[in-house]
Amino acid sequence: MQRRGTTNLPLHGGHTPRWLFDRMTKLSGAITEVVIDEYGPNEFLNRISNPYWFQAFSCVLGFDWHSSGTTTTTLGALKSSIDPEKHGIYISGGKGSASRKTPQGIVRAGEIFNLKSSHVDNMVNSSKLSAKVDNSCIQDGYTLYVHNFFITEKGDWAVVQQGMNTETKYARRYHWMGENVDSFLQDPHNGISCDKKEKEALNMASKDSVEAQKISVDLINDNPNHLRDYFKRKDSNQLLLTDFSISQENTLTLPPHHQVLDMDLSDKEFQVLKNAWEIQPENYEELILLNGIGPKKIRALALISDLVFGEPASWKDPVKYTFSHGGKDGFPYPVDRDVYDNSIATVKDALYQAKLDKYDKMKALKRLDDFIS
Repeated sequence: MQRRGTTNLPLHGGHTPRWLFDRMTKLSGAITEVVIDEYGPNEFLNRISNPYWFQAFSCVLGFDWHSSGTTTTTLGALKSSIDPEKHGIYISGGKGSASRKTPQGIVRAGEIFNLKSSHVDNMVNSSKLSAKVDNSCIQDGYTLYVHNFFITEKGDWAVVQQGMNTETKYARRYHWMGENVDSFLQDPHNGISCDKKEKEALNMASKDSVEAQKISVDLINDNPNHLRDYFKRKDSNQLLLTDFSISQENTLTLPPHHQVLDMDLSDKEFQVLKNAWEIQPENYEELILLNGIGPKKIRALALISDLVFGEPASWKDPVKYTFSHGGKDGFPYPVDRDVYDNSIATVKDALYQAKLDKYDKMKALKRLDDFIS
């Protein structure tokens, strides 16, 4: 599994006109078919998981060159145009509630392509882990709301997902490609592209956070009750007066805990840590996949790892763009429908001719074989 990159995009409202979306569906399907016919389904996954190619692909389809809808609309067009039986690719997931149905879609793909149940289970787990890494382990301020999982008939896969920052009104798109990488949690990405880099972003999926990962697991596998003393308390003002004492020898006695973390965990949130303790996760992957282990708990364990054991996590944001038919909002120029239709016809004609040439070659080889026989 390899993370390929990230793209940052501003949030733009409005809907894609039906006349444009219908053309996007046709052209995206034609381009996809050309790539698959020429290079195979896995190469299409390789390209769709590349943030630069995906961005150029969206622009060729005529959508906004830099808005959040570039992701959702392009993926919607692909999902409408790709036929698993015809193209050998299945797209599971989507936006909002559809993203939560990704596991069911992966199982359906396994049935269509007759994949081993163990491989289907691994893909479901990979879907969950890729979402957990980008939503919780890498805390860059973006909350996922789009998750699409691409699967080929051979079981290769890729992920394209997007998160939203409600304060800046920016979206960030994440790309993953299934490859022979052992860990999701040691710089699984190949490169991250965007036009904005956060000054500080917790990255628990960095190789620089490996020791903090191990300590997080150890902290959970010990009884997490002892972690309370490391957090800000609601009665912190009173604690300043009562949690230390001065003896007759004028000796200052400080409390044994460090109430220096500017965050608090409620009783309900601590119960999640206790539930994790009862399960005793063997590694960090198991820990972050447990129910309730989200950004806040991951961040808390990372902070304690640094405070108590001197093992800091990485705080570096792991974050490195074109036009063909115009854009739906008229920028840099309005979409020319005649030119767009001509592009669709040209691609389809090229695809038909390529298949015809391939058929002619097969007939020639057959005649040669008959002659030799």
